[in-house]
Amino acid sequence: MEAIARAARPSQTTCLLVARKGQVVGEWNRGGVDADTPREVFSVTKSITSTLVGMAEADGDLAIADRASSYIHEWRGTRSSTVTVRDLLSNVSGRFWELGSDYADLPQAEDRTQYAVDLRQQYPPGKVWAYNNAAIQTLDRVISTATGEPTRDFAAERLFGPIGMAHTQMTADPAGNTNTFFGAQTTCRDLARFGYLFLNQGRWGDEQVVPRSWVRAAVGQPSQSHNAAYGLLWWLNRRGPIIGPLATDGPGQPTPPAGRAMPGLSASAFAAQGLGGQTVLVDPESETVVVRLGQFQASPEATYNGQDAARFITEALVDP
Repeated sequence: MEAIARAARPSQTTCLLVARKGQVVGEWNRGGVDADTPREVFSVTKSITSTLVGMAEADGDLAIADRASSYIHEWRGTRSSTVTVRDLLSNVSGRFWELGSDYADLPQAEDRTQYAVDLRQQYPPGKVWAYNNAAIQTLDRVISTATGEPTRDFAAERLFGPIGMAHTQMTADPAGNTNTFFGAQTTCRDLARFGYLFLNQGRWGDEQVVPRSWVRAAVGQPSQSHNAAYGLLWWLNRRGPIIGPLATDGPGQPTPPAGRAMPGLSASAFAAQGLGGQTVLVDPESETVVVRLGQFQASPEATYNGQDAARFITEALVDP
């Protein structure tokens, strides 16, 4: 494992953690960043957001089959009126997506949730897959309206607190809305707890924190037919068409390649991933969780991805 960990240095990795069967078997902290210092994990946040939706559904506050317009009143009577919560979680909402809007205008907006809500409907729901940050940001409105409290407070009370993610928080935009497509601040150790929660089918000790049925729905199979590599805001390792985070299968786009995202791992493996190689990789077959956080690196030779994290499973003996 030491050699695999050393290979992560060029990617400016600040922490790596490998756990198997609930025990930490390898941990590395670098770059002067303390193990308990929270850092930005970008789109790993999306998998947290998905989990909050599942918990709200278990509480009876919403159902993912609901029309999102039940909670986003601006969409009533518009082309977005039939978009469901599941469509938003699956990235097939058909809401407007464009690179500049999603990666520049949205992050710079004073009120990110309202910016996302106000975008137009581009396609009928279910017709096109796109990794849509703005559509996912509208889940802040869905969760907060359904639960009656800010999304970040719901996360702290119902998810982070119960499983001991003591150094984790969701952040807010300048208008006070919770960032749900990015923005979570956390650590490798806390994310290992999150990964283990899903490895253990939503159970933490004696408490079923997340319904087992939600875990199956989120990471057990693709959530739609467009992209076999995507569940409910989690990345999967299922075989079929694979669409990456900056691609879409909209009109005029090339046919997605077929295969598996991480060929060396079992089909049951899944991951939360974020910009700059932030990774929470879970492999149920070997009962392993690999977490990596680090600085964003633009050069291809210095990037980190799920395949790099998978080396701890495919090449290293990680039994304690």
